[in-house]
Amino acid sequence: MNQTYGIVAVSAAVLATLVIGSVGLRVSRTTSDFYVASRTVPPYLNAMAVSGEYLSAASFLGIAGLVAAEGVQMLWFPVGYAAGYLVLLAFVAAPLRRSGAYTLPDFADSRLGSTAARRVAGVLVVGVGWLYLLPQLQGAGLTLGLVTGAPHWLGGVLVAVVVTLAVAAGGMRGITFVQAFQYCLKLIALLVPALFLLLAWHGDPRPAGALEEPPAFRRHTQVTVDSTVRLRIEAPLRAVASGAVDGRTYDGAPLALDPGVHEIRAGTTLRFTPGTPVPERASGDGRPGGAAGWAAPLSGGEEAHPLYATYGLICATFLGTMGLPHVLVRFYTNPDGRAARRTTVIVLALVGGFYLLPPLYGVLGRLYAPDLLLTGDTDAAVLVLPERLLGGTAGDLLGALIAAGACAAFLSTASGLTLSVAGVLSQDVLPSLGVRRFRLATLPAVAVPGTVSVAAGQLPVAGAVGLAFAVAASAFCPLLVLGIWWRGLTPPGAIAGLLAGGGGALIAVTLTIAGPPAGGWAHSLLAWPAVWSVPLGFLTMILVSLATRDRVPPGTEAVMARLHLPERPAGRDLPSTRRGVTTP
Repeated sequence: MNQTYGIVAVSAAVLATLVIGSVGLRVSRTTSDFYVASRTVPPYLNAMAVSGEYLSAASFLGIAGLVAAEGVQMLWFPVGYAAGYLVLLAFVAAPLRRSGAYTLPDFADSRLGSTAARRVAGVLVVGVGWLYLLPQLQGAGLTLGLVTGAPHWLGGVLVAVVVTLAVAAGGMRGITFVQAFQYCLKLIALLVPALFLLLAWHGDPRPAGALEEPPAFRRHTQVTVDSTVRLRIEAPLRAVASGAVDGRTYDGAPLALDPGVHEIRAGTTLRFTPGTPVPERASGDGRPGGAAGWAAPLSGGEEAHPLYATYGLICATFLGTMGLPHVLVRFYTNPDGRAARRTTVIVLALVGGFYLLPPLYGVLGRLYAPDLLLTGDTDAAVLVLPERLLGGTAGDLLGALIAAGACAAFLSTASGLTLSVAGVLSQDVLPSLGVRRFRLATLPAVAVPGTVSVAAGQLPVAGAVGLAFAVAASAFCPLLVLGIWWRGLTPPGAIAGLLAGGGGALIAVTLTIAGPPAGGWAHSLLAWPAVWSVPLGFLTMILVSLATRDRVPPGTEAVMARLHLPERPAGRDLPSTRRGVTTP
């Protein structure tokens, strides 16, 4: 990628974010402006903003990388990300808007009248937000590293600073315009290059090469591994090596590898001739990686139990959307419940259209950038394809456009997450309410995940987001569904369910990030906890609530009526139920 073009494109995206966000300084005056834009955002603008913050680095970069590396079973990611809004539309969108809350802890407090439930919900909101921010900062480091050659940690730091400034300046009202703009930029940044890439693919004499098992290098390719990898060779392999292979040092000498597992030390460079099959990365115990059976669903990859992993992915993505704090806070900005439903329908169309594009980049990445399968950097497939297929000035310009879109992806989602986490911190942690406390809360909201991102090293972008979805589904799906539709929910039941479902999932994903067991059921249960943690959350809430029927909050009937009855006419909305704050 041409660094000059890339730097200009990324700088333009960052500058546009700051300029549009600064509008909030002029239009945001009240606490309600900062938290929910005074509940005056129309459906079309709100839908674009929701789509802008929802389509994160995992959507822009990670899905293509997973499809390239692991195969068609990874298509459940875009399907689940989009279909989650159907569940949100059916069960949550309109009643949640009618609740009059500002945040998820506000909803727990107003529905249950429990400070303890509010605090537990607040802790989980912050946990989900920080967990979701990690891959955004990782994606920032990957993109800016490719564009400028800077170290990966610098990209995360830069995004943290920009997001802090944008959110602190304009709050929800300012970020709404920023995220609507960023959705348009992301869509254009994937759609326009995709048209040129498809034309180049159409002119290829072997356009179906992506389905070959294993894939092969199409030209002379030099690959340098940044970290030690293990390769599983199925047939004798010939290459030229500079570095250490299986403990032996080579200096530009021919290398012949027999079938089996071989270790390539960090810093080693391998040169392959056209037609050479791409060596397959092996897991820690020598099992095949994700390349085998690329076109066959449930072919395994690194998962010992692929069917269970698929159900875990489906549960997390389908049910996790309704528990994402940065998405839910958007529905509080609608004028009424009807507008919230219309927003959700429009989001389905916008998000569904966008998700047609990343799998295409994944297929092309496997075909034209197979070296990424060897290095494990498949998240970079979207960024390198214009140079690989087109080259020249056209490839540089389209690559710069994609880099700008990737920058918008992690900026928009990081902004929404920072906004939701800062809202909870300013209400429930800092000593008083108000705009000043909100602005101060943006600092820890970004600083904590930024520090962890630098210390944690590289994580698969889409996989890390899947972990955040699992925690969100386990904690807030039971709370919202039962809180909205069941009168019998009690504060002890809600707290127990949040701790059992959300807490259990949070512990599981923390162990997964820290380094889980190498394989078997222990790995699968920790890496894909939604299969057991979501039912555990529901069951715990129901059983404990039934055991504490005498703790049903007084006024539950009135709260349920407010959630389900039509609103008053526009301009005469019910006041917020959050203590100490009245909606204008």
